[in-house]
Amino acid sequence: MSKSIVLKPRLNEKTYGLASSRVYVFDVDRSVNKHNIARAVETQFEVKVAEVNTANIPGKSKRVVSLTGKRMTNTTGSRSDFKKAYVTLAEGHALPFFDAIEEEEQKEQAAQEKFDKAAAKQAEKDEKSSAKAAKSEAKKPVAKKPAAKTAKPAEKPAAPAAEPAAEEKHGLAAWRGFRRRKKNQGDK
Repeated sequence: MSKSIVLKPRLNEKTYGLASSRVYVFDVDRSVNKHNIARAVETQFEVKVAEVNTANIPGKSKRVVSLTGKRMTNTTGSRSDFKKAYVTLAEGHALPFFDAIEEEEQKEQAAQEKFDKAAAKQAEKDEKSSAKAAKSEAKKPVAKKPAAKTAKPAEKPAAPAAEPAAEEKHGLAAWRGFRRRKKNQGDK
């Protein structure tokens, strides 16, 4: 083998999924055979190759439109053909192409676990405090009030109090204040 083989790894979602089963995909020259690909992978990455499968992929036909002055010509072109090599490595061997992605996933998973623990701890605190509040409520003596006096005043203030809360929720109160200030500035 006089010339060295250029191995371009294909890095996309499908090949990432294949990498978990020790299958790596490379773009290679169309004139290279399986034996040469296996030797090249073994020497370049110092791993043991179990199997190599290849696929010749023809280039897609594409339409090319040329506009020159009043004339328009449609011609067809095509992308270049290429060869894919699916290299299966022996048990215990791996290539470092997707290590950065795996490290990020592990960091995200660790952060998620930390967040879940904190949320569970907070839920336990809230549960304990609500249990204490329920116990303290049970111990307090309940004072009886006349029902007629408390029912009518409680209904009237409740309705107007709900409207400003709704305005603040949507930011309408702040917007109205902005309009008023803008109007006052325009009058000056």
